[in-house]
Amino acid sequence: MGIIFHEETKTFHLTNGEISYIMTVLPNGHLGNLYYGKAIRDREDFSHLLELVQRPMFQYVYDDDRLFSLESVKQELPVYGTTDYRAPMVEVLQSNGSRISDFVYVSHEVNEGKPKLEALPATYTENDDEAETLIVTLKDSLTGIKARMLYTIWSDRPVIAKSVEYVNEGTEAVHLTTAYSMCLDLPDPDYQWMQLSGAWARERHIITRDLEQGVQSIGSNRGHSSHEHNPFIVLKRETTDENQGEAIGISLVYSGNFKIQAEVDTRNTARILAGINPDTFDWKLDAGEHFQTPEAVIVYSDQGLNKMSQTFHKLYQKRLARGEWRDKPRPILINNWEATYFDFTREKLIAIAQKAKECGVELFVLDDGWFGARTTDHAGLGDWVANPDRLPEGITGIAEDIEKVGLKFGLWFEPEMTNKDSDLYREHPDWILSVPGRHDSHGRFQYVLDFSRKEVVDRIYEMMAKILSTAKVSYVKWDMNRSITECYSAVLPADRQGEVFHRYILGVYDLYERLTSTFPHVLFESCASGGGRFDPGILYYAPQGWTSDDTDAIERVKIQYGTSMCYPISSMGSHVSVVPNHQTRRETPLKTRANAAYFGTFGYELDLNKLTAEEIEEVKKQVKFMKAYREVIQYGTFYRLASPFDDEECGWMVVSDDKKTAIVAWFRTLYTPNKCFTRMKLHGLDPDAIYSCNVLGGQALTVSKTPDGKLIYEKVSGDKGEDSAVNVIAGPSCYGDELMNLGLITSDTSAGEIVGEDMPCGDYDSRLYVLKAE
Repeated sequence: MGIIFHEETKTFHLTNGEISYIMTVLPNGHLGNLYYGKAIRDREDFSHLLELVQRPMFQYVYDDDRLFSLESVKQELPVYGTTDYRAPMVEVLQSNGSRISDFVYVSHEVNEGKPKLEALPATYTENDDEAETLIVTLKDSLTGIKARMLYTIWSDRPVIAKSVEYVNEGTEAVHLTTAYSMCLDLPDPDYQWMQLSGAWARERHIITRDLEQGVQSIGSNRGHSSHEHNPFIVLKRETTDENQGEAIGISLVYSGNFKIQAEVDTRNTARILAGINPDTFDWKLDAGEHFQTPEAVIVYSDQGLNKMSQTFHKLYQKRLARGEWRDKPRPILINNWEATYFDFTREKLIAIAQKAKECGVELFVLDDGWFGARTTDHAGLGDWVANPDRLPEGITGIAEDIEKVGLKFGLWFEPEMTNKDSDLYREHPDWILSVPGRHDSHGRFQYVLDFSRKEVVDRIYEMMAKILSTAKVSYVKWDMNRSITECYSAVLPADRQGEVFHRYILGVYDLYERLTSTFPHVLFESCASGGGRFDPGILYYAPQGWTSDDTDAIERVKIQYGTSMCYPISSMGSHVSVVPNHQTRRETPLKTRANAAYFGTFGYELDLNKLTAEEIEEVKKQVKFMKAYREVIQYGTFYRLASPFDDEECGWMVVSDDKKTAIVAWFRTLYTPNKCFTRMKLHGLDPDAIYSCNVLGGQALTVSKTPDGKLIYEKVSGDKGEDSAVNVIAGPSCYGDELMNLGLITSDTSAGEIVGEDMPCGDYDSRLYVLKAE
């Protein structure tokens, strides 16, 4: 098991009992792919998997040979123009104008564990026995460019991580105009392509289509991974569903411009490329310099989409996220943004915090508007000094005020931006990304600082570090509210302007690294107008992200369902907000808003002082419930049960590691009168355990028998059972195999007609079931 090399056949076999990844050195010295998929037994010679055929209009590598053409070969580092006409993984522009390369095998090494990527986020190991890494060195002899191809396979996960380091050992500078992180050539295109796409307030919706001949892709050229497309795709067989069938997930650990592309040729082979978007990339590589591509993570499952997602969840939760907060249950917070926007005073903030404390909330977050001349979004960004008119005692004072209330204090920043109406801009107008002589576009009246420049990052770090070192700040919400336009740096020469987008992201990573290292106790939450940079690269620094600015519960069910395809529940910032909702104007029950928000970090985005006494009591029970079950929810095994993209009813569940506790969520978008009986088949339970199927709030139905065998159905109401403090009501008991094979009954107690004490049913309904092994 691990990484096997067969010297005689020059074949590499990466295997761990779950997957196999097999490569070979081709006759021309290039590295070819022979197989990727479910584990197969090792053998000395896999050369029969290399299909070399003669075809009209093929071009051939060798004189007097009409067999070896790269046009028909699956490759690991394909280049364009030497008999392969498909999209290349790398393209090197040389001083003579040529883009032709010839990367030939030189050597390889196998190391225990996993090396750290310089200046880039990546998955990691804590012990060397967790993984092995193969480094295959290829070289283009004419230019002297080396490609060090990194492959890491985990010992107990169906995961391969890939990246490439390019080293210029030649005497002349070259330009990398394409430098993808991975290529995966597949022998057939019989897959459905799934992507997570959308826009602001409807991020990461699931879109599925068949692979077809030609090219299809997703990507971003906005300077960040974007609301539009997430750097993640799935290839699944047509018959694959959540619980059975073959699926391949590909995730890019990167936060900037990216592209993931599938090209199906007319002989029905499929090439998948993932990495930095070449449309906005041109990296000058001087002699002696090196360039590291971001990491791509590939997950294989032959047990459906849930198994694929669970692999990503556990990997990203434990071996991508880092720091003190990686394994901790997240604090329940209240954020003042939708409660006050810019209209707040010290007294108003303290009043919100006091009511939150009364409800059991643990953390108060002061959002936008506390600094500089910031009373609207026209001014102040970049001046990270408290506004004395609003906060006479500064951040130190308000933090102490909140701590006296009994809550921890959190603070909002937008470090990457400035307004032209700011002291920072007036002092350094050349610090924004802008093209000389061209008009500067704005977004939300703000401009993007040139984070490709170290002095800019240093200045922002100094201002933020001063606050974090002098005030009791336990949490930072890091926002980024516009995409990049006019991408030009005032300090880079013309032949390096193609590097700005990538250098910008390296600057963001550098600031994150410095702050998280200096202030390890602070919980960082990433945000980019909500979900505009919800990607694995940022998860490396901030273990949770604001999933979307859309806080409507019904929209969040779709957003969080799609997000769960790749990202763990512990990474999703999710809050209960006011109704009518500020994004959709929809009015949803308070319980439904909480039931959606439970499956994330959980918090409130409203002024609790404006709720009724009855609503406050419900909030108190919600907070108690989340405190009782947040470790199970945030760190258990998550299963999608029914998709909100397919029906008006949907659901998911999470199961504790010991399988003794499960939380099941059921949601309805629109109500159908006199609806058919319904049930959801559960997953991940102990088939031999008896589970009490309790209901959070509302009503439950118990069934008993009289001595003569007659069934008696009784409605249970009120707070009963051991979880009465959090409003969990005792329900029926069922074996795990019954719940998984027959299902959990989710039918309404009323069929559209309210009889007696039946609970009314309607739009935007939801239920939570708490299952406990007896």
